[in-house]
Amino acid sequence: MRCPFCGNENTKVVDSRAYFEGNSIKRRRECEKCGKRFTTHEKVAELSLKVIKKSGEKQVYSREKVYNGIIRAFEKRYCNTEKIEEIIDRIEREILTEYSGEIKSSILGDKILSYLIDLDEIAYVRFASVYKKFDSLDSFIFEIEKIRNDKKIKNIKSWESK
Repeated sequence: MRCPFCGNENTKVVDSRAYFEGNSIKRRRECEKCGKRFTTHEKVAELSLKVIKKSGEKQVYSREKVYNGIIRAFEKRYCNTEKIEEIIDRIEREILTEYSGEIKSSILGDKILSYLIDLDEIAYVRFASVYKKFDSLDSFIFEIEKIRNDKKIKNIKSWESK
C-alpha cells in the first residue's frame, strides 16, 4: 500500500479490525519512510449482482448508484455514512443469498425503503418520492399517513407485548 503522504510503497500494518459484520477490514498502517499513519478499508472488489429493470433488461448492480441515491435523500440532514454502508452491505448480502444474485429493481427499492424507515423518516419520504415517482402532493400525504399508521401499529404491538 502506497503512503498517501510521501508516496513510499513500504508500509506496515499496525492494527486490523473487521467491521460491517465481518464484510470489510479496516487497517491502520504506518509508512516506513515518513512514519505517518493512515487508515485503509478492504472489501470484496466486485460482486456478481444484477438488477432486473421494469423493461426486463438486466443491468450490473451499482453500489455507488444505491449509495448516491440514499445520500441524496439525506441532503442537509444528519447522515451516518457508516450506517448507510452497513445497510448497503446487508442489502447486497440479501441479494446474493435470497435472490441468487439477481433482483428486480422494484424489490431493491422496497428493500432500501425498509431500512430507511428505521433510520430517518424524512430521508425515507425523499427516497420514496423519487423511487415511487410521486406526481402530486397527495402522493406525499399518502406516504406520510402510511408511516404514521405503521408507527401506531408498532407502538400498539410493543405496548401489548409488555
